[in-house]
Amino acid sequence: MSSPKRAAKPAPKSKAKPAAKPAARKPALKVAAAKPAPESNGSTSHDATRLAAEIERALVGGKLDTLTPQALHALMGACCKTYATRVEAGEDLLPLAQRSTVSPTEVMVTASGLLRAANLAVFELGMWQSWTGR
Repeated sequence: MSSPKRAAKPAPKSKAKPAAKPAARKPALKVAAAKPAPESNGSTSHDATRLAAEIERALVGGKLDTLTPQALHALMGACCKTYATRVEAGEDLLPLAQRSTVSPTEVMVTASGLLRAANLAVFELGMWQSWTGR
């Protein structure tokens, strides 16, 4: 993907019909650490936001072993339980922000890993979604 900062050279002005406009480019996603948002529900949210930013910075810096597998399991489990509990309580909540720095590939790898960890298949997910309307 080319950088949005690179601009195409302007076409020379002529009296001929102008060419069709090129398709608009999507801006490249920044790979940056998450910025802590103001939190209203206490220090746990603040700590989690700060931890997420630290993990993002480490990944950008190429440090892949910031979390031990045990720590990753604990955080992933707590996040899954928190998200599911809030959705079950009726909140209309997505697990990621609309303009997240998480790539579609990262989402698919994580979703596949979660299904494998719970010994579930994509077919079962599809059946569950059709039954529950989610």
